[in-house]
Amino acid sequence: MARLRAAGVRVLVGDLDQRATLDRLAGVADRIVYSAPPASDADGDARLRRTLAALGGRSVARRLVYISTSGVYGDHGGAAVPETAQQRAASPRARRRVAAEQLLRDWGRRLGVATAILRAPGIYAADRLPLARLRAGTPAIRADEDSWSNHIHADDLARACLLALLRGRGGRAFNLCDDQPLRMGDYFDAVADHFGLPRPPRLPREAVRSRVEPMLWSFMAESRRLDNRRARRELRLRLRHPTVASFLETIDGQARDPRD
Repeated sequence: MARLRAAGVRVLVGDLDQRATLDRLAGVADRIVYSAPPASDADGDARLRRTLAALGGRSVARRLVYISTSGVYGDHGGAAVPETAQQRAASPRARRRVAAEQLLRDWGRRLGVATAILRAPGIYAADRLPLARLRAGTPAIRADEDSWSNHIHADDLARACLLALLRGRGGRAFNLCDDQPLRMGDYFDAVADHFGLPRPPRLPREAVRSRVEPMLWSFMAESRRLDNRRARRELRLRLRHPTVASFLETIDGQARDPRD
């Protein structure tokens, strides 16, 4: 908070699980980015509901950008997925996001707020790479059974948030991903090669399922290739890092994940 205040940012402290702490939000800003995840122990998104109730008091914002997840689509067997694709959310985590998106759309229509939903896949950056997983030897699915995955650099997601605050149309959803879907094992291999680490062992799909945590498996099991043309066309998004490979070329191969 001290760093934010030093940069000239007005800081308000609240708890999204305590409605009474959020009253000061009303009327503070006309453009809002909401990035908090739903609580993991409940249905729907009570945190978002409390926040919208606080915002909808005295003065309502003009625009709200919500960072959602591409998990709302569920598994599409590797097919291309535009924003109009059927939502097949399978995990409780993804179903909470589906409910949150609908809650936000209803709120925006009722109060005349332009809401934009950014469906982000795997967010990466220099300090958000799977280095610890690679060092631990966590297996990947063998190539002929592997899932398609999608990625977005944190800086490009931040840029998309700004553009959506300016150009996002009410109730519109956007796939926020780079230009190159990757097989998940190929993503791990690319990072391993760049940092001089062993590539993960490749195992049959069911063998991997039995050896990784359920949360990780929920990401590995679903296969889809996101279509980002709507964000390019309507938000006029230009990616700084259009592929994972282009980003890896910009960083030192001796760098290490600070969380290790």
